[in-house]
Formats: sequence, structure tokens, C-alpha cells
Amino acid sequence: MKPVWNGKEFVPRLMMPLSLSYDHRVIDGASAARFTTYLAQVIADLRRGML
Repeated sequence: MKPVWNGKEFVPRLMMPLSLSYDHRVIDGASAARFTTYLAQVIADLRRGML
């Protein structure tokens, strides 16, 4: 549980740590960051992952 700001107040929210390891010689860091963001969005909304 971590506090998250919703625009008016802090509310408790379950958070899952997510990290990604990659070799900079093979994968560009910007691509890896986009993938991590996309993966977090899919995990947050499982209906999106089913499409």
C-alpha cells in the first residue's frame, strides 16, 4: 500500500513494483521505457490485455 495523489487528497493504493533489465548494446533505453509503460498499462487494465 502506498499513498497516491488523486487531485484532491492522498488515497491508499496497492502498488506492484516492476522493473526491467536489458542490455544497452542491444536495446535502446527509450524503447525499453515505452515497453515498461505499456506493460504497466496492460496489467492495470486486464481487459485491454485480452484484446
